[in-house]
Amino acid sequence: MIWAKEETLPRAEIEEIQLARLQSTVSYIYERVPSYRKKMEEAGVKPEDVKTLKDLQKLPFTNKSDFRENYPTGMFAVPSSQLQRVHASSGTTGKPTIVGYTKNDLHMWTNNVSRIACLGGATGDDIAQICFGYGMFTGALGLHMGLENIGACVMPTSTGNTKKQLMFMQDMGTTLLVATPSYALRIGEVAKLNGIDPIRDLNLKIGLFGGEGMTEAMRAEMKKMWGEDFLCTQNYGMSELCGPGVSGECEYLCGMHINEDWFIPEIIDPNTGEVLPAGEKGELVITCLGREALPLLRYRTKDISRLFYEPCKCGRTTCRMENLSGRSDDMLVIRGVNVFPGQIEEVLLKIEEIGPHYEILVERKNHLDVMTISVELVDDRLLDKYSMLSALETRIRQGLRDILGLDATIRLMAPQSLQRFEGKAKRVTDLRKDGL
Repeated sequence: MIWAKEETLPRAEIEEIQLARLQSTVSYIYERVPSYRKKMEEAGVKPEDVKTLKDLQKLPFTNKSDFRENYPTGMFAVPSSQLQRVHASSGTTGKPTIVGYTKNDLHMWTNNVSRIACLGGATGDDIAQICFGYGMFTGALGLHMGLENIGACVMPTSTGNTKKQLMFMQDMGTTLLVATPSYALRIGEVAKLNGIDPIRDLNLKIGLFGGEGMTEAMRAEMKKMWGEDFLCTQNYGMSELCGPGVSGECEYLCGMHINEDWFIPEIIDPNTGEVLPAGEKGELVITCLGREALPLLRYRTKDISRLFYEPCKCGRTTCRMENLSGRSDDMLVIRGVNVFPGQIEEVLLKIEEIGPHYEILVERKNHLDVMTISVELVDDRLLDKYSMLSALETRIRQGLRDILGLDATIRLMAPQSLQRFEGKAKRVTDLRKDGL
């Protein structure tokens, strides 16, 4: 189901809307946000200099540091009296990012999320269970509003108490799950431990996943857990950009459609800031159009992707962003080799004898980088068979060498021994700053 006509417009009409809204947004932000006006003046650019979409490149970038320097509300374009909602990021790397919404912003956000939900197969007949944490985090309430807007029944179960989550799934006949991919697998895992067959005993048909990246190997694990007919899509957003609602996958799973009438995407070289041609991989930069409380120009997301502009088989003409390869600030440099955790996950999840949970530890020993990867066995009976364990460890190491060009120490763990996560999974611990 296509929610809005803007999803199917010809490219020329999409760009006409973008240019009009970009010019309006640049003037609005120049007049109302002193820190932006200062950055534009330092870059030697004024609102009247934006005459084409290509002129977007003249504007300075916005970074996470801008939010920290203007904490809590120095980036806002309206006074607090005009705000109807405030959210915030987790603040795991410093002070949280405070984001605000006017009444019009909430209406725009809701409709953008409704588009994403429909992209992922949701309809007004669905019973949706939202297993994101409610609170200052944008994900839960964002998906909640969008799903209710299309007529779906929403259960705000939040995170945790997985057995009770399963009780609601069974008793209410949940058809659609909103969660992180890792927690969706955890729910299925707990179901099996309690004698519930996720495919036979539950009615789950659709997964709208976000909060962390999902590799194709992880999607394959979802199919194993929830059945081959399970429509498993991911969507993209972040607090600074409004929350969920920036982009999402359709049933053809060929990239995430961007709501281009409200967001202009660019791909840049993360080292030079140079804008790259369509199809090339680099850092995703997003300009938000039409927001009243928190307009943003050229926000550097740190996420690695690329853009495709060919129309999709689903009928939508909007630009698609490739599923994320990782984050530029999550990239590990190990013995001079660039490594993304997603590359490791792709290797691990293709090996049948181990489960989808893993941990990556990077240390420095005797002045050398050492990477240790802990994985769980699917069957603990393997622990008694040394020759099979040794062969499995060799196979995992070889698979990683083929992809990364690096060796790693492999720790084979008993089932259920690694930490589980209800929200965003923390897979990597880098202790090199403490090593020698």
